[in-house]
Amino acid sequence: MFLQRFYQGSYQRKFLTFLVVAIVASTALFATPTFASAPKGVDHVAVQANKVESPINIAVLIQDDLVSSVGNEIQVTADFIRTLPAGSRVMVGYITSGSLQVRQPFTTDLNSAARSLRIPSSSTSRSPYNPYVEVIEALRQFDAGWKGRNAVLLVSDGLDVSHGFDATTAGNTIDLGRATREANKRNVAVYSFYAPSVGLTSHSHLAASYGQSSLNRIAQETGGKAFFQGITGFVTFDPYFSQLRQALNQRY
Repeated sequence: MFLQRFYQGSYQRKFLTFLVVAIVASTALFATPTFASAPKGVDHVAVQANKVESPINIAVLIQDDLVSSVGNEIQVTADFIRTLPAGSRVMVGYITSGSLQVRQPFTTDLNSAARSLRIPSSSTSRSPYNPYVEVIEALRQFDAGWKGRNAVLLVSDGLDVSHGFDATTAGNTIDLGRATREANKRNVAVYSFYAPSVGLTSHSHLAASYGQSSLNRIAQETGGKAFFQGITGFVTFDPYFSQLRQALNQRY
């Protein structure tokens, strides 16, 4: 009797298991996969909504001795340039030892400007005297006859220790003040992305804080905005560019 009940129970369990599997299989066969139902235009709409809305005259300046991970952001920087509205003018320059290296003078050919970008050298031998001397040099290349909006995108550690290394001399230098006045004279808003250099700012939190303070100062005093993620560096420029586009659209 016990064996009979055992085999009957076993048969019932097998039948119920088979029934459940059959139901699940038939449901999976006729169900529409959830990943296929996402609207195709969502990403496109999001990208379009975050584009710069009107033409801009912009100089993209990259400090040449920044850490090597900045090289990974060249593509997203090129994408930013290529997606600027038609009629925009772009200059690409590198802040390096000696003088400003202009890779692309102001042009409306956005693809040409994007292609002129290169990976920073990430070497102390390419460290500038300080970034603001060459920012001034770039500002003087803005066409006074241009009637549109003007901006500088400064990718830099922002540090100027040419006159000393303390809160007074490194946080508010002579050349920082000169660059700010030159930008305001030419109606150019300065936007900055902080990244550490292979020098002091990659080793000293104090140096990084001085550099960020300077970048924030020139941005605020020219109507721009500074972008950074703590004093240890950055993860990616993607969120910076997203916020930069929004800031440009809000300003103008």
